[in-house]
Amino acid sequence: MAEPKPRRSLADSTAVHDQVYDSIRQALITGKIAPGVGVSLRSLAAELGVSPMPVRDAVRRLVAERALAINPANKRLSVPSLSAERLEQLELARQWIEPELAARAAPRADEALVRKLKAIDQDLEEALRVGDVDRYMVANHAFHFAIYERAGAEVLLAMAGGLWLQIGPFMRVVFGRVGTGSLPADRHAEAMDALKARDVEGARRAIAADLSEGMDKMRAAVEAGAGLTVAPAGQTVITVS
Repeated sequence: MAEPKPRRSLADSTAVHDQVYDSIRQALITGKIAPGVGVSLRSLAAELGVSPMPVRDAVRRLVAERALAINPANKRLSVPSLSAERLEQLELARQWIEPELAARAAPRADEALVRKLKAIDQDLEEALRVGDVDRYMVANHAFHFAIYERAGAEVLLAMAGGLWLQIGPFMRVVFGRVGTGSLPADRHAEAMDALKARDVEGARRAIAADLSEGMDKMRAAVEAGAGLTVAPAGQTVITVS
């Protein structure tokens, strides 16, 4: 008689659920899940190499965070559409929260943080040089959240994460179309200088300007009817880390 397979521990099971959620969340933030492309739980599970259960749990959380929507007719998942009104609200919320996180991070900044930011920004600059939008998206997110995580403001940090969940897929489409040569001017050097000097208002201004320039690109695309519901070419698949 074959021996029964060992039952996965509750801790292991929880870890898988968290990994699946984190993987889909990161894919949304960096635009690897395209707007307007319906996907099923089964296809997501197959792509991630897991059973449907942790995917279902992750999707439930992401729907509650307004990062995904479920079509009641066919139960397929998609990124919610982006109207001019919704974009305006997202921009307003980002301008309330993210510069404040940067300002709160400034007094807590140290040489280690500045070195980390410089390394990320070098990777971002290389992505711009070679025209790699996917790499740019990952590096840009890493740069911002390395600052925000230093703020010591968990409530604001969670809110910022939720906003990036909603804007990331559309940012990827727009930047993929305009090309890296047309991406916003780099305000990251200003932010790093302010953090190095522990300049609270300087950090606030640098991040506010960075957000404003990026969101201007988004607004122009929406106003021009650029069709932000079309997947960019060469869409990257998601994997469980």
